[in-house]
Amino acid sequence: MKFARMNYQQEYIDTLWCEFHMTPKISSGEPAFKISPNYLHIWPSEGLMFIAIPSADKSFTCTLFMSASKFQELDDKPQDLTAFFKKHFPGVVPDLISETEAQHQYRNNPHLPLISIKCKPYHYKSSVVILGDAAHAMVPFYGQGMNAGLEDVRVLYDHLDRYTKDSSDTESMERKRGKALSEYTRSRHLDAIAINDLALRNYHEMSHDVTSSMYLLRKFVEERLDAYLPSLGWATQYSRISFGNERYSEVEKAEKKQRTIMLAIIGLIAGTLGSWTAWRILRWKRAPPSRALATWFASLATTGYR
Repeated sequence: MKFARMNYQQEYIDTLWCEFHMTPKISSGEPAFKISPNYLHIWPSEGLMFIAIPSADKSFTCTLFMSASKFQELDDKPQDLTAFFKKHFPGVVPDLISETEAQHQYRNNPHLPLISIKCKPYHYKSSVVILGDAAHAMVPFYGQGMNAGLEDVRVLYDHLDRYTKDSSDTESMERKRGKALSEYTRSRHLDAIAINDLALRNYHEMSHDVTSSMYLLRKFVEERLDAYLPSLGWATQYSRISFGNERYSEVEKAEKKQRTIMLAIIGLIAGTLGSWTAWRILRWKRAPPSRALATWFASLATTGYR
């Protein structure tokens, strides 16, 4: 920072993590997975989260995420660990991880912080450029840290090839390389900020939003549109990021647009149904008792109820 005018932001989020290990079960004398290995298993609970990821040896690597204050509460009363798991993550302890193992792992495995780093520029003149976590360390909730670093390399070489391909003399090469690095910073910064923010928001989705009926309804509709009507250009944010090559900043814009449209459609449908229901109730209340009952029975007959 003494030589380059670098803007730098470092943030520790109010969440720590602790790793747990779920050993395989023994089936017919061979190790086997205790739960399906075909999914990322998530136990969300009131802003807390426990996840399990399968490993090649049929075990699961698990991680507990929660605030520092919650960890401190358990540190003060370690005897409450089993009750805590039963309340927030039912089915984990003692079903998948024994009480003894859970206590041992919680006590001996470190409770580590999560950091988010943003900075700009990523280069200094024509001689230095930083990539990956050195430029944009992010929380792990989108699983894109390494992918973003590798993509940094690809994007950097795209710019270097574009600006320095035809240079021959040293002076011209240095000037053009400086231009390439400057353009890399300008374009890549948008995407680095976007995936950094998306990773932070995804923690809230994984630990909290997945318990919301409205969120689940929106995701259900989005996934069906993505699967059965791809010609509409509709795709989930996860599929765009994990299985596509779109820029993170463009994915963020597309997701905001889709979310606005989806919420508007759901709101319109809910409003229409609510208005129709209110109108039916109002008609029923205004009708004479005998007529109201007749209308009600006629309604039941029309809808197929007996």
